[in-house]
Amino acid sequence: MCGIAGIVRNDRNDVDQGLVRQMCDAIRHRGPDDDGFYFQGPVGLGMRRLAIIDLKSGKQPIHNADRTAWIVFNGEIYNYRELRQELEQHGQVFRTQSDTEVLLNAYLVWGPDCVLRLRGMFAFALWDKPRDRLMLARDHFGKKPLYMRELPSGLVFGSEVKALLAFAAPRPDLDRASVADYLVYRYVPAPHTLFAGVRKLMPGSYALWERGKLSETRFYIPPYGTAPETLPPIADPAAAFFTKLDESVRLRMISDVPFGAFLSGGVDSSSVVALMSRHSSQPINTFSVGFHEERYSELRYARLVARQFGTRHVEVVVSADDLMQHLPTLIEHGDAPVADPSNIPLYLISRAAARSVKMVLTGEGSDELLAGYPKHSAERFTPFYHRLLSGSLHERLIAPPLRLLPYGFRRIKIMAATIGLRDREERLPRWLGTLSFAERDRLLSRSVPHRAVDPFPFAADLGRSELERLLYFDQTSWLPDNLLERGDRISMAVSIEARMPFMDTELARLMARLPDKWRIRGFTQKYILRAAMRNILPGEILRRPKVGFRVPVNEWFRGPMRSFIRDHINSPRSISREICDRSQIERLLKEHESGRQNHEKLLWTLVNLELFQERYRLGHPGSLAVEPAAVASVAPVAASWAARASHARR
Repeated sequence: MCGIAGIVRNDRNDVDQGLVRQMCDAIRHRGPDDDGFYFQGPVGLGMRRLAIIDLKSGKQPIHNADRTAWIVFNGEIYNYRELRQELEQHGQVFRTQSDTEVLLNAYLVWGPDCVLRLRGMFAFALWDKPRDRLMLARDHFGKKPLYMRELPSGLVFGSEVKALLAFAAPRPDLDRASVADYLVYRYVPAPHTLFAGVRKLMPGSYALWERGKLSETRFYIPPYGTAPETLPPIADPAAAFFTKLDESVRLRMISDVPFGAFLSGGVDSSSVVALMSRHSSQPINTFSVGFHEERYSELRYARLVARQFGTRHVEVVVSADDLMQHLPTLIEHGDAPVADPSNIPLYLISRAAARSVKMVLTGEGSDELLAGYPKHSAERFTPFYHRLLSGSLHERLIAPPLRLLPYGFRRIKIMAATIGLRDREERLPRWLGTLSFAERDRLLSRSVPHRAVDPFPFAADLGRSELERLLYFDQTSWLPDNLLERGDRISMAVSIEARMPFMDTELARLMARLPDKWRIRGFTQKYILRAAMRNILPGEILRRPKVGFRVPVNEWFRGPMRSFIRDHINSPRSISREICDRSQIERLLKEHESGRQNHEKLLWTLVNLELFQERYRLGHPGSLAVEPAAVASVAPVAASWAARASHARR
């Protein structure tokens, strides 16, 4: 596990070695244990290492015997031992015990198609000197990030945008079309970012830079993107699922350093902890986070699971003061607005875990694989609803009274409004996003450009159900560009590795073979997981509906944070004031402050855009220098926010 960065020039001039080192210094938090570099003419590769496997001999970059191929690698290959045995039969010789060397030799035997054989999470850069080729690759679901920027002089890449911003080149401007996307999705869909000209390598893809030309190939499509396999039915799906999940957990426990698990008390993380306990002779380290406000806290459920499996349990209880103090830090580490308030408690629990472990397993991805959100239940009924009511009838009969529902009916309003959207490219993001296309267009001024919607996340096979088509969107957009991206940034900000057993290609393939009744049965979501864990987890955990990690920002925005929101969203210097219709902004603020409507999600989205732009001032000279004290510009904001929240409670 580490951070990687590098440059390849197309003018054949020697690469600036100091610049590559500076790029790696910008992401030192991703790998505080070691660094390593390769320089050869126009090519420079660098890495920062967080040592997890083969602590003594796994130093990178790793090269082959004749030093014609070099690799820097971020991630873990869980099936590397099996691959090593196969590669030894092909005559490959190994000098280390690391998965990085296995990956390099896999390329030497199978070429770029080596990625098809990998089971893990990865982003890597490999220089093939005889072919004058740089290969960049990103894992199947996009758990590990990789950013690129093409310049007249060549290509720069890195695990985080800040590594690219260290490059002395024309500073990127704010990509305003990405702002329009951000207001719809709550994140910027790949391959774009808020930095114009900086883009993500797509999940399940590799790129080849050969003689100054870049090509990209997608090597993996989640199973719902293809027609169902014509295979015999699985006799006992719950047992098959249990076996596959248990294997996935076991593989992700391979480590030469102390590790643990994040435990929320929900069925996902509780299942992971239960299965970890089957494969460990020592108590599992578990970490939970909650709030002083009891109705928002799930700590009692986490304690129940911790007692059941005898874990070494650590709890973190946070307040508004804690949350707001660390918001600038997360903007700095994410190089993006903080999409969800729950990111901040996740950062605090990661920081607590980092005091005793270097790796954790999490339940991330279960909802997107097994259908765990309320939207998954609702989406099944969209065809029936659309047959029952035309679009015009929905707008005349349903939409008007929805707008009159009071503050406490936010979720009902979202569900009823979203199910009425006919266009799948608008409806699927709207379930957990911020605005519909129409709402965004009313909010934004006409000067903000919109880009065409990428059809890929909406291109599930036509033979798939409505639920499967939504899950395909989740797995190709919502998950990699939001949840997995935040998980990587937050864990790596404190130098720990997060592994996700539910994000396994074999598990995904199994689920794609099963009918919807194994995802949702009646009103029970993630049915197969509950069935598989029936004799292992406490009944109270199995029967719990999905709660989600709620942070009470709606109350704060109406009370102690009211002035803060106005000061930033509606100030003369704000980007919201520049790109949005001012009357719409004022309406949103008044409706939320009065309690008539709950606009917490949109207000959070806008205020984080303000803090992001305040930090980077994209397009302004001298605004992008990456320095350790870069958070200073927004730190007073957080201090003010925390102080006001604390004063309001007193």
